[in-house]
Parts: sequence; structure tokens; C-alpha cells
Amino acid sequence: MGLAFAAPHATAGAYDAQFRKFLEREIVPAARAAGVSSGTLSRELSGLTPDTSLPGLTRPGGGGPPKVNYQAEFRAPARYFSDNRFTALVRSGRSLMARHKGTLDAVERRFGVPRRIVLAIWARESGYGSASIPKDALRVVATRAFMGQRPDFFKKETVAALKILDDGHISRREMRSSWGGALGQPQFLPTSFLKYAVDFDGDGKRDIWRSAPDVLASIANYLKDHGWVPGRDWGYEVTVPADISCSREGPDRGQPIAKWVREGIKRVKGRDFPAFELKLPGYLLMPAGRFGPAFIATDNFYVLKEYNESDVYALFVGHLADRYGNDVGFVGNWHPIRTTTRGKVRQLQLSMEKAGHDVGGADGLIGFKTRRSLGIVQQQRGKAPTCWLD
Repeated sequence: MGLAFAAPHATAGAYDAQFRKFLEREIVPAARAAGVSSGTLSRELSGLTPDTSLPGLTRPGGGGPPKVNYQAEFRAPARYFSDNRFTALVRSGRSLMARHKGTLDAVERRFGVPRRIVLAIWARESGYGSASIPKDALRVVATRAFMGQRPDFFKKETVAALKILDDGHISRREMRSSWGGALGQPQFLPTSFLKYAVDFDGDGKRDIWRSAPDVLASIANYLKDHGWVPGRDWGYEVTVPADISCSREGPDRGQPIAKWVREGIKRVKGRDFPAFELKLPGYLLMPAGRFGPAFIATDNFYVLKEYNESDVYALFVGHLADRYGNDVGFVGNWHPIRTTTRGKVRQLQLSMEKAGHDVGGADGLIGFKTRRSLGIVQQQRGKAPTCWLD
């Protein structure tokens, strides 16, 4: 039995009638199967219209590859690491660390994730909760299910958003998201909310919009569930001798940290690696090849990438976490890199793919597979490998 949705207004949009049919035929049955009550469906879907102002929409039914502006400037990693930006975040983070000490103590005990890591993600995702989260979350995910590039993906997110509302964790008015459908201060998609959000203040609701304890615990729970190893750090800045090729970078080319040390890799500032880390795997990380700082990353670095699949994101979080203790930047310099476009990077990737190199996909972005393939090509041509554009 269908739901009686409100009739369109005189100023109804071009897709409103089609959208109502989509909700009734595809979303309502799936939501009912997930246990969402008829009362919630009637209340939340009645009068709902698509938000056609969202970026990245296609047509009703969705589909089609994302449109990429390959004329856009390729952004080198250095621009993400302004000292002024970090100094402001460190100042706020230290204050919040003191204010929420009791909660953070409890979060660390329960989830095994250091407070500085949790705070750094909170900072990166929503400026410790200060960032504007402007959108009606249900409307966003339902619109993307109806006319976005990944309709099946967002159908699940729409059902999950309805389940959140049905469970009473937040009101529709307060369930705000980004334009991509990410919820609240930790920026969880609705399905991630259902899996990882935590009621840590004990009020019976998982409120990642207003409750700092719920926000902090939810971030930690996400990292724990994705494999955070208690007691290990995310990584260490190092110096890499010239005879260790940058083409050895990557999470699939790790070895015990002790072996990297025997080959000549050293921590910066004359520090030693913690003794317990030496027998554990480490991974060479050179996000700008030989034109920027280098690191030995641990498995926890790749857990941070589960939050956002970007080397720069994970490095930003790890570096900010380090600076809460001592607000000092990287020892290695980010050297000036000639600017180019994503299209030119993509052309280079396509040519390397044609020659048999694995660049991780020709997307105009330089991930670790592209970096090390560049290094291999440079070595084959008799050049000192830089693992970056030359």
C-alpha cells in the first residue's frame, strides 16, 4: 500500500512528480524492509522535493561517469601544509583537549585511539564542529539516489537516513549534511552513522551534530573498527639516502622498520625509532617524491586513509596530531614544483599505462602508484629517480 504524498505546489520543479514516484516505488519498499515505520515515511517523505542545485547531478535514473575538469590546476601536496593554518588549529585543539579531558580519557580507554588523532580528524572534518553544515541530509541523499551519478549507492544512504530519523537520534530539521550527504561533525555518511556512531554521553541518542562526547567516541570507534593498532603511531618523518629509490614507496612494499634503518633511513633530528616499532612493518611514504618530506608510515597511516582515501588527508591528520604536542612543522622542505593541469598528468598516466606501468588509474592525480612508476621510468632512462613530474 503506497503512501499519500503531498500534491505538488503551483511552483513545483520540473522533476517533482517523477521524484515522488521514485520515492514511492523504490525508497519506500526498501525502507519498510529495513524496519522504518510507516509514520516516519509519511512524515519525512511527504512534500520532499529534489534539490537540483547540488553539484554532480545527471538526470533521473542517474548514471554516467563523474565529470572531471581536467583543465583544472593539479594541486601539489605542499599547499595543504601552511604553517599558519596548523598554528590556528593547534591552538584550538589544545584548548579543546583540556576542556574534554575526561571524555578523551574514556575514549582512549575504550577504543585505544589516541586523543590527538581523534581531535585532528575532528579538526579536519568540521573545524572542531565550527564549520557550517548547511544541507537537509535526507533531501541530499534522496536527490542523489534519484538523479546522481551513483544511484544505487545513494538509495542505501537514503534508507539509512530514514532509519536514523525513525530511531529518533535527531530531528529532520537538525539532521544536517554536506552537499555530498556526509552527516554532522565527523562527516559520516548515513550508513556509516548506523555502523559507527556512538552514544557516549548516555542520553540514548547518537548525536554527532551537537554532542562532543558522541562526536569524539564515534570517530574513535570508526578508526578502531577499521583496524587501528593501539600503541603504534601513524608514522615518522625520515631522511632517505639517495641509494634508496623512491620507487619503493607504497603499502604493498613494506618491511620491518629495522630493515629500513639498516639500509640507512633515519628519523629526523637524530631521534631513534621506538624500540618496539623496529620489528613491525613500515612503509616508505614520499607524497611529493624527492621534492618534499619523506616518512616511514605504519599500518595506522592506512587506517587514517580509510576515513578519506588520500595520502594528503592522512598526512594532514597525522601531522596535526603531532603538532598538538610541539607545534613544529616538517623538517624536510616542500620544494617548488612546476604547476600543470590534471589533464596533462592524465596524459602522462595514459602513456605510462600503455607502456605497461601500473599508475593506479589515469585520473590526473598523483598517488603512490603513479609516483613510483614515474621513478621506475626515470631509472630506466638513466636519470636519478625523483618519483615526480620532471
